[in-house]
Amino acid sequence: MVRRRVFLQLLALHLFLQFSVICSNFFKPFNVTYDHRALIIDGKRRMLNSAGIHYPRATPEMWPDLIAKSKEGGADVIQTYVFWNGHEPVRGQYNFEGRYDIVKFVKVVGSNGLYLHLRLGPYVCAEWNFGGFPVWLRDIPGIEFRTDNTPFKIENEYGDIEGEFGQRGKEYVKWAAKMALGLCAGVPWVMCRQTDAPYDIIDACNGFYCDGYKANSKNKPTLWTEDWDGWFAMWGGRLPHRPVEDLAFAIARFFQRGGSFQNYYMYFGGTNFGRTSGGPFYITSYDYDAPIDEYGLLNEPKWGHLKDLHAAIKLCEPALVAADYPKYIKLGSMQEAHVYLADAKTDGLNITTYKGQTLCSAFLANIDEHKEASVKFLGQSYTLPPWSVSILPDCRDTAFNTAKVGAQTSIKVLEFPFSQMISMPQDMMTSREVSPVSKSWMTVDEPIDIWSNNSFTVQGILEHLNVTKDNSDYLWYITRIYVSDEDITFWEEKKVSPTIVIDSMRDILRVFINGKLAGSVIGDWGDYVKVVQPVHFHQGYNDLVLLSQTVGLQNYGAFLEKDGAGFRGQAKITGFKNGDIDLSKLSWTYQVRI
Repeated sequence: MVRRRVFLQLLALHLFLQFSVICSNFFKPFNVTYDHRALIIDGKRRMLNSAGIHYPRATPEMWPDLIAKSKEGGADVIQTYVFWNGHEPVRGQYNFEGRYDIVKFVKVVGSNGLYLHLRLGPYVCAEWNFGGFPVWLRDIPGIEFRTDNTPFKIENEYGDIEGEFGQRGKEYVKWAAKMALGLCAGVPWVMCRQTDAPYDIIDACNGFYCDGYKANSKNKPTLWTEDWDGWFAMWGGRLPHRPVEDLAFAIARFFQRGGSFQNYYMYFGGTNFGRTSGGPFYITSYDYDAPIDEYGLLNEPKWGHLKDLHAAIKLCEPALVAADYPKYIKLGSMQEAHVYLADAKTDGLNITTYKGQTLCSAFLANIDEHKEASVKFLGQSYTLPPWSVSILPDCRDTAFNTAKVGAQTSIKVLEFPFSQMISMPQDMMTSREVSPVSKSWMTVDEPIDIWSNNSFTVQGILEHLNVTKDNSDYLWYITRIYVSDEDITFWEEKKVSPTIVIDSMRDILRVFINGKLAGSVIGDWGDYVKVVQPVHFHQGYNDLVLLSQTVGLQNYGAFLEKDGAGFRGQAKITGFKNGDIDLSKLSWTYQVRI
């Protein structure tokens, strides 16, 4: 509890100083509240589009360009998590430098005149290693993550696992809400995916579609904290792609049906540098099929089509914020309109205006996935493509249709240095089927001898994370097995092989016998799998080496503090003449490879 408070206080100090700079240099201080319709900034309701950008997933040199492109694309807000294990990798040692210089990141956001939506966590999920928890947190006596537990209390995205903790989960949500409000931060607090968010905490939607979502109180606005415009990828899996037409449709429907704030998760996904990928088995790229790709380049037509969408929504903003609720009009069996009309009257096509601004905006939706539809609205005819929304900022003219992409499509071509091309055979230069690895790269041979001064020997099999403390993905288990002549004869007569059997392991196991790879076992996402690996020994002493490998620690779910790595349960070698060998009773030499 104390450690967590120290971290948050230090973070709060950094951000307080930063916001002071922003307010004095870039814009005047403002108040943020809300009502049932929208967030209210300086007394005015706002329709807001937010761009998700995680500062550690880019280099500081990239931040200004990423934020400028987000603003150009129509973003009003930048949203980011705060990554505890990046800021306090070692207990009591804090890091706010380089990619973790959140102060600098916030300053760049402010200098561009954008708002910041800060998701403190410090549990973040985010496909980030251990969900943002520092691994040393597991070693605190009496620790239980994500429940009503005195050594640990703070949260994010809790609703899906609340039930696994029973009444303690419910009490934890109430405590977290009371604690947040007690900080008197002066801005609204949000709990995403928390349908029972108490007090004045705003519950919010995460998902591919959130147009049907409503807050758990009529006094709260409808917010979409994670609009999934793509998805993360796993080693050996496909790279997900979400068509921009479908994404634009989902967003237009959200604002059509009363939404007021949506955040792209992600607008720029970036890269999981170092060993920050969670999972297990999430790849280092976090491109996410986002409007800005992993390298900071515009992903067209996604970026351009969404820019046009944002512009159309901005044209509607005067009517959207003036009306408390939209007027619903049935246009067909699968077609409908929502009209935002406040202090104005419609008389045929004569729409009243106020101070030069039209106070009528409409969204015409065709939710038929396959057929276009012709509809009548306010005396005019409109043709709606399948699965589309037409946006009419003045209730007359179509400014944007989600299914009609006007942005140019970009095609990325992998280029190679000329010096590399001239050394290739002519046929390879023509087909371009060449290695993308530059000649400036080098290969490094790892030493064959894995023994070092840092190795130690104990009896029994130790849990992987308790040894590595997540300073490395690799842990070597080394022992010797004696094989007698009688064992060899027994195997030959019975025509069997000795077999290593381990009840369960995660994520990857490599088995070496006398310096040679005997086999590998690869687990599934988040699951422990049983090991049944036949091996071959010679007579006399044999070196048995087990290499346990993690590929990103689990980042989501309940009871993460109990979720380790490596081996669990009984481990033995079967098939010996005198019975099985219990591996937990042997002496093992351990070596952590960094």
